[in-house]
Amino acid sequence: MKVRKHIFFSGQVQGVGFRYRSSCLARPLGLTGWVKNLWDGRVEMEIQGEQSVIKKFLTQLKGQRFIIIEHMHLEDLPLEEKERGFTVADY
Repeated sequence: MKVRKHIFFSGQVQGVGFRYRSSCLARPLGLTGWVKNLWDGRVEMEIQGEQSVIKKFLTQLKGQRFIIIEHMHLEDLPLEEKERGFTVADY
């Protein structure tokens, strides 16, 4: 089942390649969405795809070197049917 998630990550998530690694993991899995740093040290993401694939993505992301995710706040969002690709957004 295809879903879209809005996620806030906190912990050691800035200055460790989080956004770059997110895009490198999401694209081959066929996930779409975006990721960006926030001024308060968190990272914000919207990600869309099969629920099981998003779960796999998050497991892989948690296993990345130097990234320490202390908390994730997830919310469900409506699908963006026309979205293509996964991008790294600016602040």
